[in-house]
Amino acid sequence: MYFVSILVEADSFSILLHKFHLAINHYKKIDMITKEHYKEIEAKYGEYASWAIWANEDIKAKSNIGDMSIFDFNKNPNLLETLNPNVIMVGLNFSRTIEKKAFVNFHDYRPQGQDYKIRYAFRDTEFYGAYMTDIIKDFEEKTSGNVLQFLNNNQEFELENVKKFEKEIEDLRCANPLIIAFGKVTFNILNKHFRQKYTIKKVKHYSYHISQENYRNEVLKTLLNK
Repeated sequence: MYFVSILVEADSFSILLHKFHLAINHYKKIDMITKEHYKEIEAKYGEYASWAIWANEDIKAKSNIGDMSIFDFNKNPNLLETLNPNVIMVGLNFSRTIEKKAFVNFHDYRPQGQDYKIRYAFRDTEFYGAYMTDIIKDFEEKTSGNVLQFLNNNQEFELENVKKFEKEIEDLRCANPLIIAFGKVTFNILNKHFRQKYTIKKVKHYSYHISQENYRNEVLKTLLNK
């Protein structure tokens, strides 16, 4: 019975894995982004956006997460081949002040940063290389509840940011993108404004107190089953 159980579980996992590859094939990049297009995105949105690529870690899980040489064409000549604007990962807002430097968002090198979990979660998947941004720009706040309260009291500000995000997608020139929302608040905003237009998936926020291994398992299970 134990041997049969193992076979059944292995078979079930194979089926899920097959479904996973079928689902994400739709969101594979069709054409490689050009260097000119990349530079346009960098100039216009680099201050608060980024791409889901990182330098590999050393022994420590958080090491090299802020190594921005990954965006240097001289050091990473295959950069453009890695990028996939047909997948867009979205956070809520800046939780703390970051450098005014292109693509540093989601690459926080500080000890309290949790961005390393995203690197681990999406490595070796079709989601790696996705475009990354926040739905709310130019609003620094660590507590998501405070962000939500501000938006409830300032609906015009929310609408302004929604329009900015829509323009961002337009400038990416992506067809029918998959949007991955980090956390409930981000998902609810996106779902309210874009549920009729885009496919939106909610995943657990990476700031949760959870190991990178468990975070990866939860995220991929969520994206598989929904």
